[in-house]
Amino acid sequence: MPEILGDTSGIRKTMLERIKNFYNHSMDKRKIIAEELLQEIVEVSELIQREIAVYISRHGKVLAVVIGDIASVSLPEQNQKRSQQNLCGVRCIHTHPGQSGQLSTLDTAALRELRFDVMVSVGQRSGEMEFGVAFLAGRDVDGGFSVSSHYPVSAEELFATDISILIQQIEGALGRNASNLVATGKERAILVGMEWQGGWGAEESLAELGLLAETAGAEVVGRFWQKREKPDAALFIGKGKAQEVAMLRQEVEASIIIFDDVLSPAQQRNLEQVLGVKVVDRAALILDIFAQRARSHEGKMQVELAQLKYRLPRLGGQGLVLSRLGGGIGTRGPGETKLEVDRRRIRARISEIETSIGNVRKQRALHRKARQAANTPTVALVGYTNAGKSTLLNYLTQAGVLAEDKLFATLDPTTRMVKLPEGKEVLFTDTVGFIQKLPHQLIAAFRATLEEVVEADLLLHVVDASHPQWEEQREEVFKVLKELKAETKAMLMVYNKTDLVVNQAEVNRMLRDENSVAISALTGEGMMQLLRQTEVCLTGVMEEMELLIPYQETASLTNLYKVAQVKKLTHDENGTRVIALVPKEYTAMFAAYLSNGMH
Repeated sequence: MPEILGDTSGIRKTMLERIKNFYNHSMDKRKIIAEELLQEIVEVSELIQREIAVYISRHGKVLAVVIGDIASVSLPEQNQKRSQQNLCGVRCIHTHPGQSGQLSTLDTAALRELRFDVMVSVGQRSGEMEFGVAFLAGRDVDGGFSVSSHYPVSAEELFATDISILIQQIEGALGRNASNLVATGKERAILVGMEWQGGWGAEESLAELGLLAETAGAEVVGRFWQKREKPDAALFIGKGKAQEVAMLRQEVEASIIIFDDVLSPAQQRNLEQVLGVKVVDRAALILDIFAQRARSHEGKMQVELAQLKYRLPRLGGQGLVLSRLGGGIGTRGPGETKLEVDRRRIRARISEIETSIGNVRKQRALHRKARQAANTPTVALVGYTNAGKSTLLNYLTQAGVLAEDKLFATLDPTTRMVKLPEGKEVLFTDTVGFIQKLPHQLIAAFRATLEEVVEADLLLHVVDASHPQWEEQREEVFKVLKELKAETKAMLMVYNKTDLVVNQAEVNRMLRDENSVAISALTGEGMMQLLRQTEVCLTGVMEEMELLIPYQETASLTNLYKVAQVKKLTHDENGTRVIALVPKEYTAMFAAYLSNGMH
């Protein structure tokens, strides 16, 4: 016969029978608690005005029901086998009638002492339920248990949480993997890739992913890739290969698995369940690096926007697994504090950031207009990450931009003045580097920054000539430029790091391209030729036009100011006479106003 533990005095027999019926509820073992049982517990707790605690096994069976007074509830020891790496196998859900759902210090103390799978507190105020959730997150410096506490948690998140995945993550954090992280200061990562479409080979792409992982602060301890016609809908690499990765993880004691492609929310959730550790994809890894590297307020806003857009579709069906136990890759950055809020609040934050970035775009537009009025051409440095753009800008301008042999060493754009051989002053802008499989969220978020590329008079496409995949890297940059609708811009190909190229014939092959130059931004070789070629290209992309625009056609004059550099402007009885340097792609727009009679 099921027994009600705790203080039952003063409770009517009919109500006690109702409480005993809690034992008869069955539920999906992947759910923290069934909705029907939760509603019944809260309703009874409100009626008797006492706290009620329900203990549920990993099989979804109610093991014990305890009643206490309104201040606290007795939390008995459960006869479950526990080791220092494992939880007790029982979760505790208890009520706070008439109070908030925030966990008390008594709750977290019991969680540490008894090592529950998870502790949930349910508050009810003004007829609305609210939840607090806590679980063990690893070891403190002194060897005790640290607690990950979350409040408020929405009902949607609570019921969406797969408790089996959460338990695997918790026990992974409590075991040797967490110890390795504390000891080395790095996460131990296995890289997983797939060769399933054209472009880069899996091995070459994984080599780059390894550099990204190291940049993010991980230690690569294993690599795994396969050839496949298309990804598996459920597990990306298929069930059999997932089991192989799980065995490799145990062998090398990895604490994180990094996939070289973008995973769907369902694939990520399923893989974490099979592999038993945190799984991140290439997009999350790049976002993590951006979160570490962003320095300016604008850069941090753009990273947070990208993170929120990435995480928003991953809210559904994952619940509290989004907490990403133990920190590390995939959790850093301004957006991390938004993981436990619901979709509505995330969308509101996205809207707020987009408004702020919109203001940044307006400010940049004003700066560009001022540069155009000053008749100052602009040159944007574009290229694959780590191609040497910042080193080039430093050599030309002594800009002092951070230049390291790392991917995405700099994110924030830097603009400096450069004097060309014939004395013309030009503005050079260093932009964020590109990479294959660049997350679309980043391109969208950094559009305000990348407008410098779209609006530039000339693009210097910097290519790492010493890289084995320089041609593939070059094509990836062209793809991003096409997405930005900047592929038709005037461009000078700059093949950098030629001091590291052993085969001079390879450099000669690169220089077959029209408008190309070979340099070494580190040694200064070829820099004068670069400046001369820049001068030639800038002359070639602009055409001086003498125009007579009637006064009634003010819109045409406005458009001219938007795209051209106005050198001289006068007014007479026929209209506005203008001498302007017009980009060649816009000359046809103003051909009807050509005038040869201006003095």
